[in-house]
Amino acid sequence: MKKLETAAIRIQNERSQFKEHSVPLFLTSSFVFDDAEDMRASFAEEKETNIYSRFTNPNTSEFVEKMCALEGAEAGYAFATGMAAVFSTFAALLNSGDHIVSCRSVFGSTHTLFTKFLPKWNITTSYFKIDELDTIESIITSKTKILYAETPTNPAVAILDLEKLGAIAKKHNLLLVVDNCFATPYLQNPIKFGADLVIHSATKLIDGQGRVLGGVTVGKKELIREIYLFARNTGPALSPFNAWILSKSLETLSVRVKKHCKNALKIAQFLEKNEMVTDVKYPFLPSYPHYEIAKKQMKMGGNVIAFQIKGGLHAGRTFLDSLKMCSLSANLGDSRTIVTHPASTTHSKLTKEDRLEVGITDGLVRISIGLEHVKDIKNDLKNAFAAL
Repeated sequence: MKKLETAAIRIQNERSQFKEHSVPLFLTSSFVFDDAEDMRASFAEEKETNIYSRFTNPNTSEFVEKMCALEGAEAGYAFATGMAAVFSTFAALLNSGDHIVSCRSVFGSTHTLFTKFLPKWNITTSYFKIDELDTIESIITSKTKILYAETPTNPAVAILDLEKLGAIAKKHNLLLVVDNCFATPYLQNPIKFGADLVIHSATKLIDGQGRVLGGVTVGKKELIREIYLFARNTGPALSPFNAWILSKSLETLSVRVKKHCKNALKIAQFLEKNEMVTDVKYPFLPSYPHYEIAKKQMKMGGNVIAFQIKGGLHAGRTFLDSLKMCSLSANLGDSRTIVTHPASTTHSKLTKEDRLEVGITDGLVRISIGLEHVKDIKNDLKNAFAAL
């Protein structure tokens, strides 16, 4: 079996008659058949072939194959966005009356999906808190089908014990679904700890340069089959162009993520020493509450740091307004360092009570550390703190 770095570079599905070194783009909506029998057999799925780019395309197939290799998964399907992957995964596998048990600390749009849209189809969700994994079994019912978690979480960068989640899912015959967006396959492989399915917003570190949208779900073949059938008929497919970009991005994933993590650790250490900052959350800081769990299931600490600025909402906004180099954006995982104030932006539509429940205070700041020289990142942060 090829090492992760090699698989990300050397898996290549298609070459044309021109024998190009880099895989070409297959910008076509449909594909042709040799004859009527070839067309019949293709639609009957008696042979593996491309029919229509809403179903499969050589570029999307290559991207998925790489992601499966990196995550140790049997199969996968690529989507137009990360949230398309999240929604389609649940919609394909759940029926009316089914129940989800989820960590309360999830991406804002996932929370909205659980609380506003899935209930329309009589699909309910019960939450457990990140530091209360021992309560999970008490909220599992006969209707529970999926155990869901993000780790690290967005935006508070909390760590959940994947080994413990895997054991609970197995004991109760549940599907364990893990959002692995913050860690990427390079840092963490949830399937090794018992996950049945792994979801990524490929828009983030997979792309790594803020260029395209994309999502992917990988895992057990029989589950991906159901997700594929749902997606084939509802149309949230990833475009061939975006798949081509994402597949090429995977070739540099390991070197990019290593640099992200090295920069992030240095910035987290710098923030811990700043008198204007409290409660720095970064998985590979020894002071981090779940440091030992992070070290057990991750290679490095990732590129996202969360911390509290003294002075609350006003101080947080002043800090952002005083940055000169770092970008203010809702994205993360970019080559550029991005700073976000979740309470007034990405999670502003949640009630204050809901935000506090997942650790999003008015003074919380999330930084996605980029690939700039760490001294330049540090200097920009220093100047912004000086303005406070």
